[in-house]
Amino acid sequence: MKNFEKKIKAYALKNALSHKGTALQSSVISALFHEGLKRQEIKKYSKKILEIIADVNSLSIEQQEREFERLKSFVSERKGREGLEELPNVNKKKGVVMRFAPSPSGPLHIGHALTASISFLYVRKYAGKFYIRIEDTNPKNIYFPAYKMIEKESKWLFDNSAEIIIQSYRMEIYYKYAEKLIKKKAAYVCTCSQEKFKEAVRAKKNCPCRRLSVLENLKRWKKMLDKSEKGFKEEEAILRFKSSMKHKNPAFRDFPLARINLTKHPLQGDKYRVWPLMNFAVAVDDIEQGMTHIIRAKEHRDNAKKQEMIYKALGLKNKFPWTAFLGRIHFKDMELSTSKIKKAIEEKKYSGWDDKRLPTIASLKRQGYKPEAFWRFAESIGISERDKTFEKKEFFTLLNNFNKR
Repeated sequence: MKNFEKKIKAYALKNALSHKGTALQSSVISALFHEGLKRQEIKKYSKKILEIIADVNSLSIEQQEREFERLKSFVSERKGREGLEELPNVNKKKGVVMRFAPSPSGPLHIGHALTASISFLYVRKYAGKFYIRIEDTNPKNIYFPAYKMIEKESKWLFDNSAEIIIQSYRMEIYYKYAEKLIKKKAAYVCTCSQEKFKEAVRAKKNCPCRRLSVLENLKRWKKMLDKSEKGFKEEEAILRFKSSMKHKNPAFRDFPLARINLTKHPLQGDKYRVWPLMNFAVAVDDIEQGMTHIIRAKEHRDNAKKQEMIYKALGLKNKFPWTAFLGRIHFKDMELSTSKIKKAIEEKKYSGWDDKRLPTIASLKRQGYKPEAFWRFAESIGISERDKTFEKKEFFTLLNNFNKR
């Protein structure tokens, strides 16, 4: 590419001036693709690109403006985005209803902050309601201190404006919807063994339980809920959605909605024995809370389709929220696994969740970062399905710049 380094600097300056003085490597690289940069060349030139971006970000906005004036001829004119792009289907009177749904397997970290801030900013833009929904319907995957940590961190990160909801306090609502689906002949209780059902999936054939009457399925459902010796035991029965056993994707063939899990729940103890699975609980909550727009990681694309099927079965197809997907954000040299961090804390490698070496919200708050820094960072990324990779040094250079401003 002719004048390669000048083009890098020109695009970095343009991007920085569009985002309060801080350029993003991912945005600059995206612009360079349009200039002829090949994907296989990224590794070769990434160090030089990063060096130039760091140099640009170290300049004051006035210096950036002067430099860009000198180099703007190297930039091809393309319509760019500044600030948040508009969402479709927004009711101007009611605004939007959006959510962020962490699992209480650990506290919040930088990945959560960037993903959730996008939805939070849209609620601020259009007014409406923002929910933090703690998804704790899997008793086996809960770190009890995370409840209070997530609540505290969410209040700080989202200007004390989010409503906190805990799914395990909503069990009776899920049970009512389970009965609704059974009565609509959209769900059934399957007592086939796992292996027998897998055989049916592979053969694209209905399992025998699919033919049962509504009355028989309601009896089986009550037996799933029964805590006495007459009730089903774990793995003896499962509530399934009646999709199609011929669906091209095996994961969609009569996928599960709820199962028996006798693990003691940190909040509910032994009060409940049948727990909704993620797609069922999410669909019910989105319906009940009147969700209008959802922005989620792209690995949930299939889950979104399953949830839409549940909406349709309940006669609510036209109520399904507008949905957008975000690409993955990979952080090099930073451990985000809460289970690994928890183990390291137990082994005294870290002083706690707020240890300054950790990328947790508790740590970054303690170090003096402001919520607005995460909002601006998230806004600069926007809604994009393109995966992004940040090295630790690059990420904190950008975050520090947003924090200063």
